[in-house]
Amino acid sequence: MKRLIGIDPGLRFTGWGIIDVEGNHMRHVASGVIGSDSDESVPHRLCELHGALTALIREYTPQEAAVEETYVNRNGASTLKLGYARGVALLVPAYEGLLVAEYGAKQVKKSVVGTGAATKEQVTLMITRLLPGAIIKKADASDALAVAICHAHHRASHAAYARGRRMA
Repeated sequence: MKRLIGIDPGLRFTGWGIIDVEGNHMRHVASGVIGSDSDESVPHRLCELHGALTALIREYTPQEAAVEETYVNRNGASTLKLGYARGVALLVPAYEGLLVAEYGAKQVKKSVVGTGAATKEQVTLMITRLLPGAIIKKADASDALAVAICHAHHRASHAAYARGRRMA
């Protein structure tokens, strides 16, 4: 059995989802959202995100992590802040010794719903079907679980790629 954490990074809300995977069977362990106060400074908010992700990884002890890749939007400042949060989301699991994979939003949606153009509602619906018992309170948590499921489907090829890079 492998325990995976999926992370949907954001400076305001970072979704997280933890699943156990054994063969083709997946089980929801926990999920939620790490929020930050937009009145606080960006460095303070990043410290809060770092602390919360570290605590989650130490509490649930996943062996691998998957992080959604950042998309670029029209607002450069928002994209930059999202990049900061994504940096923390990549750093924390790597620092804790986890293999970290990255997946684009379309690949995540296609892995969960079957189409890269799926809506957030479709993703959430499929999460509740694939992970019975998962109660989704925010879309960010659903997105994070979708990232974890995507990694569960692609982890063998990602691990082989990572091993090949270490040998080179």
